[in-house]
Amino acid sequence: MELIGEERIAAPRDVVWAAMNDPEIIRQCIPGCQSVEKLSPTQFLATVKVGFGLFSVTFNGEIRLSNVDVPRSYTIAAEGRGGIAGFARGEADVTLVDEGLHTLLCYKADGDTGGRVAELGGMLIRTTLEKLARRFWGSFNAAVVEKAAG
Repeated sequence: MELIGEERIAAPRDVVWAAMNDPEIIRQCIPGCQSVEKLSPTQFLATVKVGFGLFSVTFNGEIRLSNVDVPRSYTIAAEGRGGIAGFARGEADVTLVDEGLHTLLCYKADGDTGGRVAELGGMLIRTTLEKLARRFWGSFNAAVVEKAAG
């Protein structure tokens, strides 16, 4: 299921790029994120609790960066396992474009689920992912603007 979007961020591209690679900012912005640990410049471990309607699943997984073009773009891929609930995985191409004193962040993401999570149905999963994406990018935008100001 594909998600496409953009965020106009009131900060220069180098500040946005640094935030995209800062595990603490990422942890603060991912809804339900309990931890993010940076293993290398392109690999992270994360634990995220995601609510799907009436229940939630805690996913433990890995985040990997590839196709890195500093400070313009990268591909971010994540896969998490939720025990007997199943798995979730996704990948997003993220691009930064200078717009004067602002940066336009564009993303195109795709993902899927398996196991019991997949049994919830595509509409519930899509609605949940869209809501999580809006919350993440909104929080990310606010965190970057605050960092740029301070």
